[in-house]
Amino acid sequence: MSRTFRSLSNPNYRLWFGGAAISNIGAWLQRTAQDWIVIAELSDKNASAVGLVVFLQFAPQILLLPITGWAADRMDRRKLLFITQSLMAALALILGVLVLSGQVVLWQVCVCAFALGCVAAFDAPARHAFVSDIVSEKELSNAVGLNSVAFNSARLIGPAIAGILIALIGTGWVFMINVLSFIPLLTALHLFKKRLPEVVPDTSKATPDMAKFLDGFRYIGQHREMTVILVMSFLICGLGMNFSVYLSAMTVHVFQGHADQYGFLISMMAIGSISGAVVTASRRSSPSFRFMIYVAAMYAMSSFFVAVSPSFWSFAVLLVLLGLSLQLFTTSTASYMQVATEKRYRGRVMAVVLATALGSTALGAPLVGWVADSLGARWSIGMGSVSGILAAGLGFYFLHQQAKLKKAD
Repeated sequence: MSRTFRSLSNPNYRLWFGGAAISNIGAWLQRTAQDWIVIAELSDKNASAVGLVVFLQFAPQILLLPITGWAADRMDRRKLLFITQSLMAALALILGVLVLSGQVVLWQVCVCAFALGCVAAFDAPARHAFVSDIVSEKELSNAVGLNSVAFNSARLIGPAIAGILIALIGTGWVFMINVLSFIPLLTALHLFKKRLPEVVPDTSKATPDMAKFLDGFRYIGQHREMTVILVMSFLICGLGMNFSVYLSAMTVHVFQGHADQYGFLISMMAIGSISGAVVTASRRSSPSFRFMIYVAAMYAMSSFFVAVSPSFWSFAVLLVLLGLSLQLFTTSTASYMQVATEKRYRGRVMAVVLATALGSTALGAPLVGWVADSLGARWSIGMGSVSGILAAGLGFYFLHQQAKLKKAD
């Protein structure tokens, strides 16, 4: 097997990868349908409404961070993931029934988005840490990269399919299809019961006190380069990862498009994301700190060119570059932080990393929506160029300071 796909030689990882890939497609079907029904049917083409839904869906990553990190490290991850995936399927079913009944209103979508965010807050760090339970240490960086390939391949396929399905059968049935997509992953998690050793919780440490809450922050605080990476991630993800807000606004306001055009734009961005994930998976070692600085600068430039692109097709093509730079940064960050962290702290550290990325996305969503409605959709993308410059500048400053300290020693 080629170096890029070497983790798939592990039968447990193959089982996980297959179930997660199908589930990811379903998740993108739902996310595309949810964003579209908000901006096209439940509001007056209001990007701020999409920003509100995104905020509610990702804010729990910050609000529940202490508990989610503790849960990922102290609970049996297989059991935890089985529960979270089952709850996500139930929420998709509720939303599908509401839409198909013709009674859905914006506040109901907001409630479902917030509930999904609460469940996902527990699911995400457990998912990332669970990979280290089924692959060896030398396979871990490659497995993290392949997870991103699966996720972004779903982002390529899911929105495009969703756009077509919305036009053919409506958003309600798209939510129902997502319910079915959970079955393969739930089946895989059930089969793992016999394949993996069961984790016995440490009852002497079963209460998540404040000291345990802060372990992830404390560990990162003891490693200055990890702290800088976290700040860079906050700056870039806060604006760049809100593509559902600025792409939906560009679709309806600038290009006067429909659901199929919206799905197409997300898919074009996903082409770049897949390329970035493959590059990360193909590397022999974890990405360096300097590499992440260059990627931040690449994101700044791509945001600028996307914002000023004159036509739909030039906009769509340049989204590939934007998706590539964003994925290279986020995947490299996850890989670097996992490999650089002691195994017993990985759940809590990854909870902080994910909370920073998704939490900043939540905080940035209302701002991106407001800018799109007030100043124009192009400005909501252009802001990302400024945040990318700040992130790259911070990284270079840190390297310069480290070099000065080495000379002084």
